[in-house]
Amino acid sequence: MEKKQSQSVGRKPRADAQQNREKIIEAAKEAFRKSGANASLDDIAKQAGVGAGTLYRHFPSREELLKAVYHTAVQKLADAGQKFSDTLSPLDALRAWMLLFVDYIAEKQIIASALSALAEDPKKTFEASYAQIWETIRSLVRRAIETGDIREDLDPIDLLRALIGVASISTSPDWQESAKRLVDILITGSQSDK
Repeated sequence: MEKKQSQSVGRKPRADAQQNREKIIEAAKEAFRKSGANASLDDIAKQAGVGAGTLYRHFPSREELLKAVYHTAVQKLADAGQKFSDTLSPLDALRAWMLLFVDYIAEKQIIASALSALAEDPKKTFEASYAQIWETIRSLVRRAIETGDIREDLDPIDLLRALIGVASISTSPDWQESAKRLVDILITGSQSDK
């Protein structure tokens, strides 16, 4: 029995189990967006097309589900940075990633408030993801500097701060459009004089 358990620990989840997990996370993201931290877990399971037992097998608590939604958004952002680097010019990759970052901020605003209401130490959860985000933008900016597209003195964190600033002071529902316009302003202002 012990041998069987140790073998299953290192294995990848079955494809159907992974698909169920992804469906649950997607349904939870939408439910938390609409209803906040108190979204019905039974409704989330129904929206994902799984039973409540399947949801609880993957996510034993509401907090675990919220964390998974948050970490999935961060991972998608990091993966997009690599994809953009592989497929776009340095300047276009940076711009595309910054536009995606604006969408991430909107998603995070919803999840962060719900997670803060439930988690014992939400700061720990957020700090772990900041490193991943910062490394992604540093890599994109470094690549654009190396090709001469971006000024050498640009601090990548300043780009993030500008976008987060627009989101945090905005009281209008169209702040995302404003932030996306700001991306073009930031990119233009960061370009080198080649």
